[in-house]
Order: sequence, then structure tokens, then C-alpha cells
Amino acid sequence: MDPSTLKRLNQINRDFYRATAAEFDATRQSAWQGWERLLNTIQLPIESALDLGCGNGRLARFLAARQRQPFRYVGIDSNADLLTRARQQLSALSQVSFQLIQRDLVLNDPPRELAQLTALFGLIHHVPGFARRRALLKAAADCLLPGGCLVFACWRFYEYERFRQRIIPWPEDIAVERHDYLLDWRRGETALRYCHYVDDEEHGQLIAATGLSAIADYRADGAEGDLNRYTLLQK
Repeated sequence: MDPSTLKRLNQINRDFYRATAAEFDATRQSAWQGWERLLNTIQLPIESALDLGCGNGRLARFLAARQRQPFRYVGIDSNADLLTRARQQLSALSQVSFQLIQRDLVLNDPPRELAQLTALFGLIHHVPGFARRRALLKAAADCLLPGGCLVFACWRFYEYERFRQRIIPWPEDIAVERHDYLLDWRRGETALRYCHYVDDEEHGQLIAATGLSAIADYRADGAEGDLNRYTLLQK
């Protein structure tokens, strides 16, 4: 993807989260259903977690509710408002030693914070360009400690009519890649977001980019129970 197009699509999403951060936080407090299934594969307790695209830090709260042992959590997100909300809630968790980093993961690889568990939830569909998505997965894999696990989920929104109804045409002056869409937001603030649909072929290519071994692959979440496709890989 052309660098200028990548930056333009990324800016759409940065503007989206600036406009919707409060509403997004209010409606994104619960853990995903697929996270419970994740615990059937990884071994708790963990000592460290790296959350790429952490938003309001709810993954840390989920882990803290499932283990009594202390752990270190590093959350990275580009939105300062959501990071502030994460900080407020994580400060109340005595067993979590946390660091929150404001960083645009579309434009920059994550810092090399080594962890037992590295997670990408609600992030991949916001990363423009196949090459950039592949590079980000490879960088995430490089953040694992030996024996650690990388888990990522891809939102399969295009398979559902209710989401296809939200697609609006792209402006004529922008050239996007296959399965790139512009969706409207229908809760609270009016806003647009860039979303990419990762099909099974691309999902397999993203797995290959990590160089890791897949140990679990399943679908979960949403009313139908299959809104996201998860893959868990081990170093």
C-alpha cells in the first residue's frame, strides 16, 4: 500500500477513536467470550503480558480476575483518552504492575517488551495494508519469551449482513486494497472507521509471518458465537 494511503486510513481511525473514546470505553468493559476459551490452552498464572492495541486495558482486568498471582502488564495504544481510562482502572488492581505506552502501532513496531503472552485484540482490522499487517505480526512474535504465546483475533464483520449495511463508498481519490471498507458508527457520536476484513487465506499468511507454531484456532464472540477468529501460537 502507498505510504500516503496508509497514513490517510490510519488518520481516519485516529479521528474515529478521538470522537468515540467515551462511548467506546462505556461499551467495552466486558471480556470477550473467546478470552475464556483462551485460558483452556495457556497455562495460568502468567508473569507478563503485552497487549497491543490495549484500549481501556480490559484484558489486564480479565487476567487479574483469573489469577491471584502478581503479573506485569504492558499496554500499548495510540489513543491517550483510552489509556487514561485504563490507568484509572488498573491502579485499583494491586497484583498488576503495569506500564501504559502511547504509540501508533500502524506506523511503528511495538517496543521490544518481552512477555509470556502477547495479544492483539481489536487491532488487526484497523491496520492498513497487507504488508504492514504481516510486519506487525512478525514484530509481535519477536516480543515473546521462549515458550511464550502469541494470540491474535480477526474480526469477521463482512460475513454478517448487519455490518455490510454499514459500509459506505470510499471517496474517489483514495485507492484501497481488497477487503478494505469504510464503516459508519451508530452509537453516540457520528463517526467513520476504516476496517479490513481478513479472510481465511490472509489469516493463514499472517500465521506464517510469525514463524510460530499454531496450538489453537477457533471462532468466538458476538451473538452468533463466531464473530472473531482466534489463533494462538507458541514460540
